[in-house]
Amino acid sequence: MEENKPHKRRVHYSGAYPKRFEEKYKEQNPEKYKETVEKVISKGSTPAGMHIPIMVGEILSFLDIKPGQIGLDCTLGYGGHSSKMLEKLEGEGHLYALDADPIEIEKTRARMEEKGYGDDIFTAINTNFRNIDEIAGTYGPFDFVLADLGVSSMQIDNPERGFSYKTDGPLDLRFNPEKGESAAERLASLSREEMEGMFVENSDEPYAAEIAAEIERALRRGDKIDTTTALREVIERALTTRVPEVKRMNRKDREEAVHKSCARVFQALRIDVNSEFEVLYEFLEKLPGALKSGGRAAILTFHSGEDRLVKKSFRQLERDGVYASIAKDVIRPSKEECFRNPRAHSTKLRWAVKA
Repeated sequence: MEENKPHKRRVHYSGAYPKRFEEKYKEQNPEKYKETVEKVISKGSTPAGMHIPIMVGEILSFLDIKPGQIGLDCTLGYGGHSSKMLEKLEGEGHLYALDADPIEIEKTRARMEEKGYGDDIFTAINTNFRNIDEIAGTYGPFDFVLADLGVSSMQIDNPERGFSYKTDGPLDLRFNPEKGESAAERLASLSREEMEGMFVENSDEPYAAEIAAEIERALRRGDKIDTTTALREVIERALTTRVPEVKRMNRKDREEAVHKSCARVFQALRIDVNSEFEVLYEFLEKLPGALKSGGRAAILTFHSGEDRLVKKSFRQLERDGVYASIAKDVIRPSKEECFRNPRAHSTKLRWAVKA
């Protein structure tokens, strides 16, 4: 006889539409509530717990995937790009996919199985793409490789992951919350000079000195900066009390300045906590060895620091004869795509073909 399981009620919300992540149960069930998800996307928003793949057409056009080929998606995420690449394989060949996030990879693996992509054609591996040499040694070399360096919307939208200053949550910011220091722990260990340097180097923050000084003052006072809200409040206090030009702004401009600095500081912290530049540099060095002769690699970047590293690596390796050809100019998403998906605005695509 089956046990009677207690009925679990959905989270109730006030107003006509849900605002908090945990209340958006329809958006987090796209298979069941397709109409709701389509409405959210049509308004230029990303449904909660979902990630809309960027520049799919441009990527597929360049990769020119053929049935029977072996490919690698270095950043699986929600599986949007992987699904489209698997369609091109038409049931022949294999796609391997990496993700450092142990939480999201299990959700995506299940999602891909539901779509019919089993072990015979698709394999998801929980590892950082800096380990591409180990993956290629076991499963490669590859005909095509994709690396989408953007943070998944599932991570940004979930307050428990601490990626966004817009919602309250633990100040974590790790792609893999089971390894390394959280952003809160990292901040507490840095000197004012180190913080300032990180904000400048990782996100070109113009008020890095003032923000670093305010964080140092708060920590010395014994304040805890272990939530996204706590850090946002410190940044706001730094700009509105320490920066004369911000103090003189009208309310709307002042709020906009605070928002932009929050976005840059959170980006800088995320890059530092996850060693993103070091990981990318290592990946770019190892990438040619993971490709077959004539193999194609496409990389999506989302801020200038990433794009500079990719451009420099591709150009140098083309001069050295490692790559037969590279994208001479950066490729950007269309205006239509940016309207449908505002998170595509800062995207840049570069590609290379191995000699």
